[in-house]
Amino acid sequence: MKAGPLSGLKVIELAGLAPAPFACTILADLGADVIRVDRATPGEDVLGLPYDPLLRGRRTIGVNTKTPEGVELVLTLAEKADAFVEGFRPGVAERMGIGPEQVHARNPRLVYGRVTGWGQDGPLAQAAGHDINYLGLAGALEPIGRAGERPVPPVNFLGDFGGGGLFLAMGMLAALYERTSSGRGQVVDASMVDGAALLTTQLYGLKASGVWEGERGQNLLDGGAPCYDTYECADGKYVAVGALEMRFWAALVQVLDLDAEDLPVHLDQREWPRLREILAAEIAKYSRDELVAKAEGTDACLTPVLTPEEAARHPHNAERGTFVEIGGVVQPAPGPRFDRTPPATPEPPHEKGADTGEVLDELGLDPGEIAALRAAGALA
Repeated sequence: MKAGPLSGLKVIELAGLAPAPFACTILADLGADVIRVDRATPGEDVLGLPYDPLLRGRRTIGVNTKTPEGVELVLTLAEKADAFVEGFRPGVAERMGIGPEQVHARNPRLVYGRVTGWGQDGPLAQAAGHDINYLGLAGALEPIGRAGERPVPPVNFLGDFGGGGLFLAMGMLAALYERTSSGRGQVVDASMVDGAALLTTQLYGLKASGVWEGERGQNLLDGGAPCYDTYECADGKYVAVGALEMRFWAALVQVLDLDAEDLPVHLDQREWPRLREILAAEIAKYSRDELVAKAEGTDACLTPVLTPEEAARHPHNAERGTFVEIGGVVQPAPGPRFDRTPPATPEPPHEKGADTGEVLDELGLDPGEIAALRAAGALA
């Protein structure tokens, strides 16, 4: 049994992309036994990454779900599981014969998690889309970017991962907790539009209170305020400045060897253009690491903007073990931290279908039954 707070939890994952695998990575990282149902035919994956950290820490079984025998095998797996995850368009799992009704008929205690871009219903439910589209509809994309410029896609962090996979994992854990009192499973419908919208909750409060009044890139937390922005250094690298509160602003002014009496009030929006010029000119005198060294040990809220490779080597992250090396690839470690039930370092991704025999043995299938499945084309 794996280490971690979810040790003993069994999850069946249908192979998919981005949000569903990320949700299952979180569950697997925290100790759940995740069995990934991969496609039986090699070469069918849309993204055939040679090494994908989103597939770490679980076993994999190759099943042809286009055969009745393959569908029956997935239902048999679900009978002995606590949770089930799929990331198809609405209705696809039902047509395959492994939708919520079919699965719950075999295991009413199971939590059935599904993640889509638009949700299981609504006018756009069947429309194609990607992270950038879901963020746009959620109101999460429009605020991101510089004043007078177009919105900037935040990679696919907010939709696929924050508003998708993490949102689904949270919902599934909530449903699993509820099951402890009701004894019943349920369906968790995680939409990336819903999740991305939830991430913008504070923005509505800022707008209602008049704190957020300007257009994109003209507000306190979107790069509009000079005390909350990034600046280029002499070496072309960047620092992040987040000196909002008075004492933090005072510390920043001291680090930059500026005279506070000569500076505009840092939260006076009318003075922001002039203040930005002053900060940019002063910061540009130093290399990134020189300026970071000057700010070290102060409350100036000035930190380096690191590349992913640099982040993995930073002393703070190194001491906390924020990144780990798995199978020769550096990647983020499981989180958050637990003082009594810490999870172990995940195993590297298994070759797809590599655990088919082991999983079938655990199901209690005898060699003749396994041979019949192979003969029917239900297994890799």
